[in-house]
Amino acid sequence: MRQAVMTRPGEIAFRDVPVEATGKGRLRLRMRRIGVCGSDIHVWHGKHPYTSYPVVQGHEVAARVDEVGEGVQGFRVGDLVTVQPQVVCGRCHPCTHGLYNDCNELKVMGFQTTGMASDFFVVDAEKCIVLPEGMSEEHGAMVEPLAVACHAVSRYGDVRGKTAVVVGGGPIGNLVAQTLQARGAAKVLLTEVSAYRLDVARRCGIAAVDPRGTSLREVIAAHLGPDGADAIFECIGSPATLKEEIDVARKGSTVVVVGVVPDLCSVDMGFVQDHELTIVGSAMYRVEDYRAAIALLAEGRIALDALVTHHVPFTRYADAYRLIEEQKDRAMKVMIDMER
Repeated sequence: MRQAVMTRPGEIAFRDVPVEATGKGRLRLRMRRIGVCGSDIHVWHGKHPYTSYPVVQGHEVAARVDEVGEGVQGFRVGDLVTVQPQVVCGRCHPCTHGLYNDCNELKVMGFQTTGMASDFFVVDAEKCIVLPEGMSEEHGAMVEPLAVACHAVSRYGDVRGKTAVVVGGGPIGNLVAQTLQARGAAKVLLTEVSAYRLDVARRCGIAAVDPRGTSLREVIAAHLGPDGADAIFECIGSPATLKEEIDVARKGSTVVVVGVVPDLCSVDMGFVQDHELTIVGSAMYRVEDYRAAIALLAEGRIALDALVTHHVPFTRYADAYRLIEEQKDRAMKVMIDMER
């Protein structure tokens, strides 16, 4: 079978490898769609701190069950599934307390272990989730980023009746804003400097503004009122924006850090203490977040079509990364399509 291997930053080669035996408790999947995310781009640039080369990427996926291994129940050949890409130890404190996304020895397919950029992929059945009948393969590959958003919102807690600001209108920020609205937030405001992403957000039913020319504090007051926001969701991964979000956070409110912040960020902890701020990290997801994402999609409460902006065939895998480089903000979600 074909396998796409990133041999070094900015270079992908194809190799022919044998299909692994399915084995007991496992499924053989025929890959159908693979989404490219911001973390993949960090690897493409050689800036992901926890990835070495060569590496096979691919962790946002939709696939068809091709073979069911011995002892596996609940799956049939032809089922559309997605995959939780975490590889965990199962022994550490987080794993034994249901927090396996925080596993002390966490590896993620496509980063620290083999990803799914191949014609077939054999994986433990327990990592697979059957998607509803009639869901498109494209939407199936979007369940993973939506699960990121569901987990981020759950890190705040019950958002019903609350006000929230989402900073950053990329795919994750957009999905966080949509999830907040779907879960009953009273007011949600998304800030973004890209006119294109602002337009996408509005097409998805999100109130969105460009904060340039004024301060984030003034933007929040103008759109949410003098009491500001109960929660601010950082979805850019910029030390500068995170610092500003903490500076403008209302006393007693929460800042949820969703974006990957690659550099050190200076935080005035005296300010955090005095304002009784809660700063919360959000890392990946757990199975309940996948279930929640699937339920929101099944209920028609999340708009995805405007987010998928480009398709690239598997044989031109590297073009997906180049397209994101060239199109920048206009490349929201690039899908890699398997032709076979």
